[in-house]
Amino acid sequence: MSSIVQPTRVLLDPLDATGAAIEARRWVWPLLLLAVCVSASGTAFSLRWDAGPAVVQQMQMTGQLGRATETEITEEIQTASRKALVAGIAKGVFVMPLLTLVLAAALWVVAWLVDRSAPFGQLMSAAALAMLPIALYHLIFALCALAQHSLSETGVMDLVPSSLAALNGLSPKMVKVLRGVDFFNLWSVALLGLGFSSATGMSKGRSVLLFVVLYILFVGVFFIGLPAMMAEGPGGPRGAGGPGGGR
Repeated sequence: MSSIVQPTRVLLDPLDATGAAIEARRWVWPLLLLAVCVSASGTAFSLRWDAGPAVVQQMQMTGQLGRATETEITEEIQTASRKALVAGIAKGVFVMPLLTLVLAAALWVVAWLVDRSAPFGQLMSAAALAMLPIALYHLIFALCALAQHSLSETGVMDLVPSSLAALNGLSPKMVKVLRGVDFFNLWSVALLGLGFSSATGMSKGRSVLLFVVLYILFVGVFFIGLPAMMAEGPGGPRGAGGPGGGR
């Protein structure tokens, strides 16, 4: 029972419970909880997702809409819903455990860079425990999704408003940036810092600060840098103005 209770206490008492969970190398239960919650959110999304508009838009872009019958369009919509269900479960069962393993490997690299050492089992525990807030987010998302009559792709991002991107009056670029200031992500980063501290012996303050800085760099690269590079493309910035050019 302690293998189940001890990791979940990390969400309620991270300062005291994290060290004990890392020392005991409790990573199996958090990983299972993550897989179940992510699979549940993917299943809930597929059950409530209105795939019709997205499928019709895709068929229109590929030129298939004009040649397709009503029956074929209906089959495409059903196929898209089934694919969403399979993809959601696969994300929980395969992608998230693999991502946690990659995160543990990244922790090992960070420990090597700062001249610290720790057993990989403890680093794996730190990574798995840090994913508990993400599991909680997906559990909340699943409950909110099931409470909806239907879901659109545009409404999914705002179903659980946990980031500053939910503020009104923001530009599209600022919305993308502020999605990185997310409550569950920052909670996960703090747990990652505390777990790294318990595994390597680094002070808690320095460890949390280190991972906050790394997270800021991550947001800068993946929320700002890469989207800007993709928007520019080989021919310069897109959308700089209307058909007549910008003023």
